[in-house]
Amino acid sequence: MADYTIRLDGLVVEIGLGIHDYERAAPQRVELSVAMRCVYEGVPSDRIEAVVDYDYLRTGIHALARERHIELQETLCEAVAALALAADPRIAEVRVRSMKLDVYPDARVGCEVVRRRED
Repeated sequence: MADYTIRLDGLVVEIGLGIHDYERAAPQRVELSVAMRCVYEGVPSDRIEAVVDYDYLRTGIHALARERHIELQETLCEAVAALALAADPRIAEVRVRSMKLDVYPDARVGCEVVRRRED
């Protein structure tokens, strides 16, 4: 068995996210980072079919950002984690971090969740 971590880091999306009136008025910039721990039977060959293809994840996150307003970062992280785990049974664990970039002038605010296939 061989473990690899596939990362999608620093993906910035415009998304309706938050509970405050100003957050409901317009989408805001949110940075998402995802780490997927993948377990392969052995060292994968140099072919895309041998590994988890991460293109679906970026595409799925952009689609999620267009679908609806989400109240909480926790809900957003759970949705991204579910998207990641549903794609391929070789994904054993996913770590999702969201960061609102423009809420405060001096800090970013975010959430992180870790989900495992058995959860």
